[in-house]
Amino acid sequence: MKVVAVLQPDASAREIGQLAVWSVTTAKPGNGVELLRDGREDTYWQSDGAQPHLVNVQFQKKVYMSEVALYTDYKLDESYTPARVSIRVGNTFSDLREVRCIDLQEPQGWVVVPLPPEDNPEAYLRGFLLQVAVLANHQNGRDTHIRQVRVFGPRTDPLRTLGHEVAFTSPQFGEFSACR
Repeated sequence: MKVVAVLQPDASAREIGQLAVWSVTTAKPGNGVELLRDGREDTYWQSDGAQPHLVNVQFQKKVYMSEVALYTDYKLDESYTPARVSIRVGNTFSDLREVRCIDLQEPQGWVVVPLPPEDNPEAYLRGFLLQVAVLANHQNGRDTHIRQVRVFGPRTDPLRTLGHEVAFTSPQFGEFSACR
């Protein structure tokens, strides 16, 4: 896990959050799930109720996931800032498994959480469902603020998925790298 001021994903990753349906367990009126994806760091989703607070990201088809990035700001949100976050992946709600549990110390900016298994850092997790669970807040706060969430997956070479081993690297060959 790392905290960065500006989110600059690896060139081998792409943001896949727009492919999913997003939901949360609870939200205060005016601070709903849509604010997690609005691209603005001055808005936030605010939970309303008992912990854990859950953000569910459901994909229509099984996807590969490489990392999750959360934007939080302790200086603005104080006791609403997550202190312990669990990242879970699965195919349904009944088979979710925890892949990362992180403790945050007054985070300010993007918290980037890699998802590959620790025993194989080159592998990617695959599933229909990603869940971000806020287990505790700073100063024992009850509700939570999360300002933005991004989910990244690996970029894939369409030819390699078709079984071709030829890499089109020059601009001239790149024009013909995909079949229509």
